[in-house]
Amino acid sequence: MEVCDKCGLPKDLCVCEEIVKELQRVKVSTTRRRFGKLMTVIQGINAKDIDLWTLSKELKTRCACGGTVKDGRIELQGDQTEKVKKVLREMGYTVEE
Repeated sequence: MEVCDKCGLPKDLCVCEEIVKELQRVKVSTTRRRFGKLMTVIQGINAKDIDLWTLSKELKTRCACGGTVKDGRIELQGDQTEKVKKVLREMGYTVEE
């Protein structure tokens, strides 16, 4: 049986990722891009602890929109702030208001 080196629990009971999620302060905002298009920006997630590509894929699927990962932040097309905040809270992240 494998044991997590951080928390000392067996791998299948490891809570390290849940603790990391709760400690992160995620900021969700919108910005205008070229031609007046809105883009939702998710910042404050540490890329060393959380896989941003996997998280962005989940957010894009749940919000039914396109997006990308740039410079350690997730960018989604359109104004998705309310959906993203709701989804991130369901996933266990702390979202700043």
